Amino acid sequence: MARKVLVLGEVRDNALRNVSFEAVAAGKTVAEGGEVVGVLLGSSVSALGNELVQYGADRVVVVEDEKLEQYTSDGYSQALMAVIDQESPEGIIFGHTALGKDLAPKIASKLGSGLISDATALEEAGGNLVFTRPIYSGKAFEKKIVTDGLIFATIRPNNIDPLEKDESRSGDVSSVTADIKDLRTIIKDVVRKASEGVDLSEAKVVIAGGRGVKSEDGFEPLKELADVLGGAVGASRGACDADYCDYSLQIGQTGKVVTPDLYIACGISGAIQHLAGMSNSKVIVAINKDPEANIFNVADYGIVGDLFEVVPLLTEEFKKLKVSSS
Repeated sequence: MARKVLVLGEVRDNALRNVSFEAVAAGKTVAEGGEVVGVLLGSSVSALGNELVQYGADRVVVVEDEKLEQYTSDGYSQALMAVIDQESPEGIIFGHTALGKDLAPKIASKLGSGLISDATALEEAGGNLVFTRPIYSGKAFEKKIVTDGLIFATIRPNNIDPLEKDESRSGDVSSVTADIKDLRTIIKDVVRKASEGVDLSEAKVVIAGGRGVKSEDGFEPLKELADVLGGAVGASRGACDADYCDYSLQIGQTGKVVTPDLYIACGISGAIQHLAGMSNSKVIVAINKDPEANIFNVADYGIVGDLFEVVPLLTEEFKKLKVSSS
């Protein structure tokens, strides 16, 4: 059945996050031949509307207001509800990001709707849309079917392939006015502690360090390898607790969940809490001096050795490959 589906485009540093395009692709599946409407919220975001269209949205609705310059759940929920009231969608898709995890439950509560959170796959089976999501810290998966009412879901970044960008596609970009008032939260300043470069939650390659890096300087070889591979650096909670790096890099049950194409774990033992944040990576490489380390149980490839010897060797070999292929 054809549906109208709203897809929230998430903006960071005046650019659309990649998960926005993945959400559009998921929206296409939910729409089943119906209309996918992109939604952009912010103080100056209308120029990004055409990019959402090029990735598959049929049209885009924009709410611009100075009160939306920084994310607050109050401001964004009022703006989004104005769009929902106008469009009356049968489906809503968000990215399962920090923003999506905060905003989606609030919108679902306002709509009296159910919510499928952290979906990693979406398919049509037997006339039903089937969402797959991990449970029990990623040790099992469950399948969810919405039998009645609004289809509302958040999708995990890096799991649903975006549609190919088509710069010839065109669609209407229109504005909606929302009465944003009585905000209980005001953002006065944003202090960024995350590392520069590739966004960890959306990176295709992640180089992660654990207690085995031994110090803050121990992350330098990992950063060099990440730079060569165009990836991001992450860490286990043990490394963060030891003050080797900032908690913004933490991967695991109480940190970020990542699903890159390649995950290289360096000096990480493989506690279940860490595995919950990375076990769904497509290819896992483990480097550890302990051959009995639990990380080898989930790794596709294992290297028993000193990370301070192995990682520089990998970096040099990847540099050679880049030179030979250029």
